[in-house]
Amino acid sequence: MKQLNNPILPGFYPDPSICRVGDDFYMITSSFSLFPGVPIFHSTDLANWEQIGHILDRKSQLHTNADFLTAGIMAPTLRYNNGTFYMITTNVSDKWNFIVTATDPRGPWSDPYWIQDCPGIDASLFFDDDGTAYITGTGSSKDIDEESTQEERVIWISKIELDNMQLIGDKRILWGGALKKCASPESPHLYKKDGYYYLVIAEGGTEHYHAVTIARSKDIFDEYEGYVGNPILTHRHMGKNYPICNVGHADFVELQNGEWYAVMLGSRLIEGYYKNLGRETFIAPIVWEDGFPVISPGTGKIEWTYPAPDLPSTTTKTTQVRDDFDGENLEMDWVFIGTPYEDFYSVSDSKLTMKLLPRSISPTLKKIDMSTRFVDKNVPSLGFVGRRQQHINFEISVRMSFDALTDNETAGLVIMQASNHQLRLERSMENEKQILRLIQCTSELSGYPHQPHFKGVTSEIKLAKVPITCKDIILSVVADGQAYSFFYGMPDKSLSVLSENVDARKINPEIVGGMVGTMLGMFASSNGKESENTVEFEWFDYKGK
Repeated sequence: MKQLNNPILPGFYPDPSICRVGDDFYMITSSFSLFPGVPIFHSTDLANWEQIGHILDRKSQLHTNADFLTAGIMAPTLRYNNGTFYMITTNVSDKWNFIVTATDPRGPWSDPYWIQDCPGIDASLFFDDDGTAYITGTGSSKDIDEESTQEERVIWISKIELDNMQLIGDKRILWGGALKKCASPESPHLYKKDGYYYLVIAEGGTEHYHAVTIARSKDIFDEYEGYVGNPILTHRHMGKNYPICNVGHADFVELQNGEWYAVMLGSRLIEGYYKNLGRETFIAPIVWEDGFPVISPGTGKIEWTYPAPDLPSTTTKTTQVRDDFDGENLEMDWVFIGTPYEDFYSVSDSKLTMKLLPRSISPTLKKIDMSTRFVDKNVPSLGFVGRRQQHINFEISVRMSFDALTDNETAGLVIMQASNHQLRLERSMENEKQILRLIQCTSELSGYPHQPHFKGVTSEIKLAKVPITCKDIILSVVADGQAYSFFYGMPDKSLSVLSENVDARKINPEIVGGMVGTMLGMFASSNGKESENTVEFEWFDYKGK
């Protein structure tokens, strides 16, 4: 029997949103500071998903910088109406909430239509039976209703005129969450079923206390009545040893035969309360009882497997283990951190060539000035090309050709979690000699970058170092849970150990949270100085175990 295997999108794919068009399902996720942004996937059976592109794949669509992985695109919603696909989301590194459209989900998608007077994050679209379009979002009660006597986070609604992408009429407060003054009521989605409007939200924050709650109303603008059985999904009561945590941020989809399913985010734990993989996409069936949904009936928690629905099978391309860079462009797995305003890389002659950029792979931590965040779109690019970690155990290898010309020049492999939490296997120069070293970089953080009280201090430790004589070298990392071992050697020779059983929990402290996941990639930097030097990568190999 065909099965749904969780997570259906392993690795750093949070905040899923799903819609069905005929026999086809499409799903998108948040991408934060990654470029291209908002990956989009296709399936016909809900079990097998193939990436068909990125919605935000042009510099004119997406501005974000490489200062923090936790900036950029948050919580997109995908919807379809009358021949057009709509994606609405928030870019916290730019002018906030916007919509893009397409008639083909593979693109091209439009440039952003920025929505004025649309507060908060997690804006979502809903199309009623008569074609009227609505936006739901989050916000302060006082921003929505000037007569509000208390300021609290709420879910609001407004009509939107899609011809000019502007809100029309007054905003109305719908609900404040299942718990009084609950933490972070957000990610609202509206559905209509059996004469009721159902409002599904997340509350409790996006980490351990995350939950899915629901309310309904006969009138779309009336105050919504919370379900007495809330929350309808959470793992917070399972404790911190349960292998799936952070469950929430759900979106519903109805199948052709009337069955319902929910996709949601969750995090897998690795050897303790550590979330290297970040927030991933999971799925569960829904049944409706007494007018409300029951998610994962019988257990009430996300299971590793479910029987798959009776749907046409999806044929997906086999993901290549080794990328030999034979094409003219990078494959969809590869992304940058921050919009790459500089042309620092090229793919030709079966090689990825990267120029050494002045920006350090470990950026200086600083506050985000919310008043000027989108003014300068010529920010320095980060010399990084990477992909998501998708397995608890994995092995990555690369063949690299590089000689550092000065002490400040570095290139190699980096394992990055939340920007300044990283392990770097890097080539450089010391005392006019070529060396290979392993660097552990961690940060002490207080708050998030967009908060006025944010502080961050970065520390680096050299874990190992060896001299190198050959320009061409193989670099390799083998991850067994939280034990990472680092290897190097000449091409076609046995690899030598540089360092074994390095504790990867050091780059995944709980203060980083589960907002983003680990990125694995290649980098090149001249660390503050201009350089004409380049590094060539002949291939990159990723094996999940």
